[in-house]
Amino acid sequence: MKRLYFIGIFALLTITTIFIWSKSYYTEQEEAYVILPVEKGTALIPSEKGVFERSEFANDYATMRDDYKGGRSLDTYYDNRAYHGAPPSIPHPIINELTMGGKSCLKCHENGGYVAKFKAFTPVVPHPEKVNCRQCHVPQKTTGLFKAIHSREFPTPSINNEAFIGAPPVIPHQIQLHENCLACHAGPAAPVEIRVLHPERSNCRQCHVLNNKETTDIGDFIR
Repeated sequence: MKRLYFIGIFALLTITTIFIWSKSYYTEQEEAYVILPVEKGTALIPSEKGVFERSEFANDYATMRDDYKGGRSLDTYYDNRAYHGAPPSIPHPIINELTMGGKSCLKCHENGGYVAKFKAFTPVVPHPEKVNCRQCHVPQKTTGLFKAIHSREFPTPSINNEAFIGAPPVIPHQIQLHENCLACHAGPAAPVEIRVLHPERSNCRQCHVLNNKETTDIGDFIR
């Protein structure tokens, strides 16, 4: 009887050891999920603060399903703008013309998402704190109204603008109202040509710098 007791204890310890070892082995094979948002209380330069606004979604963007990676094209992206750097127009009907933005716009454009009605993913606004959306974004009301003309297309920045082969591309646009890099360069609604391949590296400005040769700071607007 005593012998059976010790045999049972030995078998139990063996099974427990195998279970703990296998659990530990498979756990270490899992990819680390790093908490990306900057710690609260950390002082940031105002122009850099927006870079981290959507960092909590960075890991989700990195592991995004392939069928979500269709996105828009740059042609579609620019077709919705009067010129490079202009605020995009509103390409869909507006339920309430008196709505000036805020929650009416942000319920779709704050975090994006798939809209079955338009069969597309909603673009994410890079500046959700600016709640008076209609101050800059106007609805498209001229589609099909005017005769097509062959006007000169406005210049757009080059995509392949690295300083040297293998270097990170420079930022060819102003960062005012565009500090939030992941809003336009990551996620299913991001244009394919400018979608970043490493959204989990959330500190974008650590490697990507402004191209001051092509852009000029216009300063603050003073009436």
